[in-house]
Amino acid sequence: MALRMKSPIGARAGSRPASVRVAGVMPLRAVAPSMATVAKRMSVQVRVAAADAPSAAQQKLMASLNAARPVYPFTAIVGQEEMKLALILNVIDPKIGGVMVMGDRGTGKSTTIRALADLLPEMNVVWKDPFNSDPNDPELMSSEVRERLKSGEVLKTGTMKIPMVDLPLGATEDRVCGTIDIEKALTEGVKAFEPGLLAKANRGILYVDEVNLLDDHLVDVLLDSAASGWNTVEREGISISHPARFILVGSGNPEEGELRPQLLDRFGMHAQIGTVREPKLRVQIVTERQKFDENPTDFRESVKDGQIALTDRIVAARVLLKKIEVDYEQRVKISQICSELNVDGIRGDIVTNRAAKAIAAFEGRSEVTPEDIYRVIPLCLRHRLRKDPLAQIDDGERVREVFKKVFDLE
Repeated sequence: MALRMKSPIGARAGSRPASVRVAGVMPLRAVAPSMATVAKRMSVQVRVAAADAPSAAQQKLMASLNAARPVYPFTAIVGQEEMKLALILNVIDPKIGGVMVMGDRGTGKSTTIRALADLLPEMNVVWKDPFNSDPNDPELMSSEVRERLKSGEVLKTGTMKIPMVDLPLGATEDRVCGTIDIEKALTEGVKAFEPGLLAKANRGILYVDEVNLLDDHLVDVLLDSAASGWNTVEREGISISHPARFILVGSGNPEEGELRPQLLDRFGMHAQIGTVREPKLRVQIVTERQKFDENPTDFRESVKDGQIALTDRIVAARVLLKKIEVDYEQRVKISQICSELNVDGIRGDIVTNRAAKAIAAFEGRSEVTPEDIYRVIPLCLRHRLRKDPLAQIDDGERVREVFKKVFDLE
């Protein structure tokens, strides 16, 4: 097979190749390379490419470098069962209303909450939508996505990890809720909205560390959005609303002060954690943490099966939750407990019913038992008993005593 070189510009087809003349040098002719030369060059290129191909160790290193910051596995966290249970129940039923976690410094509050977000499965979203709209649920769609659907547009979808948004203590209301560009709205007639942290947290987890040090006004804004599932921003007569359905998780140290009772009541559940005192358990925690710090990838791989099993269990509980009902007699007794404890409002009743259903679903049962209620009712009511802002939150013993009395378990 003959190789032909393309004729140079200005040369006629079929004419001899043009010569290149250089002063004092013999004229050179453009000669096509032979097949042997081409084959030799190709073999050299293949060898170079093979030499450049990364080894298995290099590929593993590249994967580690490209991965996100490693998160400590949820199933590897030792102790703190009360906090872990409250978080899992809120994931199963986000309408419980969030968790307030109070405990000593260095007890793993932030680590556990971040591990929970890493544990959860990916969710379907509308592609490049800043509000993480659900393509299948109109209640979780932004106004823009709804309009696109009404116009007959076929939405492009994708998947993403459950968002975990940290709210810093110095955040302003505009940073939390979002801002409207008034100048652009007046000059161009369009609603130019810059989404805030509430938009990013939609369908995810919004975590506020040291929430007891956050400005009360911002805490009120967060709780309003968490309760209603929507965030509304109004500036100069322009109003924009978007879905903001998230699990609100706050943490704090009791030594730095408590939230006002009015704000505490807005959190669905309250978990108390303390420092582990058992020496052997402390050694186990330190050992596990050292293993993770030395090689996060291998440590996460060692608990991968447990992580997958817990994720599957949560997904199954979400499906089963819709089929569970609390018996009427049990609902009456729950309300009787709330009444005898002098709990203000009916949030305590609602949250206890939801939490009891969630724990039954987590256990894989279709009926709520008194034991389910006993396990969750202290978490749902203890922070609603404090009338005096300076008083300490009950550890749950009062709630358990009244429960035993009402359910005749003494």
